[in-house]
Amino acid sequence: MKPSRALLAHAQAALADLLKFSRPADQALSAYFRSHRGLGQQDRAFLAETVFAVLRRKRSLEWAAQSAAPLDLAVAALVKVFGLSGRALEEYAALVARIKTTPPGAMPPAVQVDLPDWLWERLKAEQGEAEATAIAQALLAPAPLDLRVNLAKISREDALARLALDGTATLHSPAGIRLSGKPAINRHPLFLDGSVEVQDEGSQLLAYLVGPRRGEMVADFCAGAGGKTLALSMLMQGSGRVYAMDVSEKRLRGLSPRAARAGISNVHSIVLSSENDLRARRLAGKLDRVLVDAPCSGFGTLRRNPDLKWRHDAVAVTELAAKQARILEAASRLVKPRGRLVYATCSILTEENEQVAARFAAAHPEFAALPCGRLLAAQRIKLDTGDYLRLWPHRHGTDGFFAAAFERT
Repeated sequence: MKPSRALLAHAQAALADLLKFSRPADQALSAYFRSHRGLGQQDRAFLAETVFAVLRRKRSLEWAAQSAAPLDLAVAALVKVFGLSGRALEEYAALVARIKTTPPGAMPPAVQVDLPDWLWERLKAEQGEAEATAIAQALLAPAPLDLRVNLAKISREDALARLALDGTATLHSPAGIRLSGKPAINRHPLFLDGSVEVQDEGSQLLAYLVGPRRGEMVADFCAGAGGKTLALSMLMQGSGRVYAMDVSEKRLRGLSPRAARAGISNVHSIVLSSENDLRARRLAGKLDRVLVDAPCSGFGTLRRNPDLKWRHDAVAVTELAAKQARILEAASRLVKPRGRLVYATCSILTEENEQVAARFAAAHPEFAALPCGRLLAAQRIKLDTGDYLRLWPHRHGTDGFFAAAFERT
């Protein structure tokens, strides 16, 4: 594709806003599209791919272009990521020549893997340089499109056949389908009738780790838009009760139409004022299972949300870890004796993961740790990453996820 001057001007303008990192990139880009409704579908796709390539590889593109200007970064992405030639970008011949002649070997390691210095050093210290490099490189690739089949309505085999798309069963999640490319799944009949939902395979596995049974009382303590809530209800075959709790009324509002599409009636939403909301405290000691998918840095989702690595710093991570500990503490009070508590994040840092889980275990002898591999084996899922569930994009093909499980003794 030979992008027009007008299209590159749009890329420049969109990036000028996105690179402020004042709000999530997907929200900023959606707002740009709403204010430029004359852009066609192909133009929007070009702009989305270009600006997200810049967000993924901002440091190495700045190095190649020797510039942080939005237009220069857009051109650098077209050359270095998408392989456009100087002929396609003849108006920018001098910049293209500079990009192509910048020696890559002189790049510092953090620039090569497109991470902030502090995050690279932290990841290297925790995982070792070779593993940290593999993780960072895997996080630079766009994420695949995963679906969760609503097994209460349709089998995975039937869903694959009716989708009539290039897809395969996921390796670990019994309900997962991975599609090739980025089809408009939100207009497919199976999506419209609640037979499938968009959900990363790693996120699907958290519901199996919680392992709710028919007739139980369960809470999704940080439910957000309710993807995991719906997965929990599916495993309960619509029986019992699932409390979807969150401090964001706006996010929870989207759960009701999704539940209606899926034919689910056992979900009850509760908007919390804080983790210590009285409505949650009334359920203290009454719930069979509680999932805490805690707010986190989201560094495990950089394939989808590459702006997060530029929006969060080390101080923010420390603040998040303290918040995670408070939320886990509050949620644990809801668990009844012999009940199960699962703490999870989509972070790749031990400060938000193992350290939070270990401090909770040390402070709460009434909770015994449960090996996650054994819990998944009970669900006929052959995946054992040790006592904790640790998922990595370069090893498991999923977003980065962490989970720890406990039983109240």
